[in-house]
Amino acid sequence: MEALKKAIDAFVNAFKIEDLRKKLLFTLAVLIIYRIGAHITIPGVNSAILGEYFRNSNNLFGLYDSFTGGAFAKATIFALGIMPYISASIIIQLMGSVIPGIQMLQKEGQEGRAKLNQYTRYFTVALSALQGWGISVWLSNLKVTVASGASLSVLADDFASGTGNIGFRLLATLTFTAGTIFVMYLGEQITSHGVGNGISLIIFAGIVGGLPRAVLAETEMLKEGIQPLAIEIFILAMVVLIIGFIVFVETANRRIPLQSPRRTLGNKVMGGQSSYLPFKVNTAGVIPVIFASCIMFIPAMIASWFPNVSVMQAFATAFIPGHLAYSVADALLIIFFTYFYTAIQYNPNDIAENLKKSGGFIPGVRPGKQTAEYIDHVLTRISLPGSLFLALISVGPWYLKDALNMSFYIGGTSVLIVVGVALDTLRQLEAQLHTKNYEGFLKRGRIRGRMAS
Repeated sequence: MEALKKAIDAFVNAFKIEDLRKKLLFTLAVLIIYRIGAHITIPGVNSAILGEYFRNSNNLFGLYDSFTGGAFAKATIFALGIMPYISASIIIQLMGSVIPGIQMLQKEGQEGRAKLNQYTRYFTVALSALQGWGISVWLSNLKVTVASGASLSVLADDFASGTGNIGFRLLATLTFTAGTIFVMYLGEQITSHGVGNGISLIIFAGIVGGLPRAVLAETEMLKEGIQPLAIEIFILAMVVLIIGFIVFVETANRRIPLQSPRRTLGNKVMGGQSSYLPFKVNTAGVIPVIFASCIMFIPAMIASWFPNVSVMQAFATAFIPGHLAYSVADALLIIFFTYFYTAIQYNPNDIAENLKKSGGFIPGVRPGKQTAEYIDHVLTRISLPGSLFLALISVGPWYLKDALNMSFYIGGTSVLIVVGVALDTLRQLEAQLHTKNYEGFLKRGRIRGRMAS
């Protein structure tokens, strides 16, 4: 309770800073706009029938829906969320490994990143249109068996067949694409004028927006006697345990000791101080999980286009969360993207060169090539436990969900994203609080909130 009180005090202090208060309120306003749009269903879709499908299904569409805060399950204007942008970013970064032109842009600093961001936006529009068309086809073919036993279309009668159906597909594709573009715009506005990474906060808002539904669903199961009280208490304990485990790993660092040389300036001896070069155990953060999730949506999406092709349906069924094929593929993708993204984010040669220019060195290691090799060795070693942690926290909870007959996904991917984004946002708030002589949220495990003297 004391830690919570101090955290609240720190937030109060943040709102006392005019510039920071404006950024926080702007961020909150943008997220509210996003959540409003997540409840506006596109024309022609019966959201009640579509919701019945998601309540009785266990597939990747449900995981996708958790990222959008229920927008996908309602076929709203923000049904695609920010995922097309994430997918476009993945492809652009992968292309940088094989296309020299993109690789050069990645090394050109701010100007190069601006061009890559523009290319990513264009690619996002193309992917949104493709995914939007795919979802519109899926909705057109979807039949849901309701409680009465009848198989009903999720589309209104005017859009279920013929010219009306073609019109619905075009309208839905246009709406989904425009929705994704607007969500991307909202994310960029948060990054530019708010607090934190806008894209990450959009995903954060979607996941958190789905929590009330999960709580209500478990409450109903408890009231109806479907789920015993002991199991619900155990679920709560597991959620707390998973969050604690994620926070512990996310805040863990591998520190490489550094030494600066002594320099004589007049009669004074300067330098000679010890410091360290920190690397997070989870060097890649939540990015590999998001990347892997985007790719794992592909089988289900393609299969939805061919509802009458048994081979495609069998393939999609094999990749349902909790099945062995899904678990193995998801884990391998997470491990691959962890190493891949770490290699992009950290260049040992550049780090070694910067240390050499500043006069710093690692004790017992020669500057230059040996320093780069040592840093590369450290990154390789910590990437393995980091990738295994991400794979475990992403795949494991699916089996826990099935074992406990839970109505929602207990965490893993979602909790990791929520915790990661929350910690990153708090660190940014902390940095801005420190500039105004306020204590931050995360100072050496202690939480303080006091006014500047």
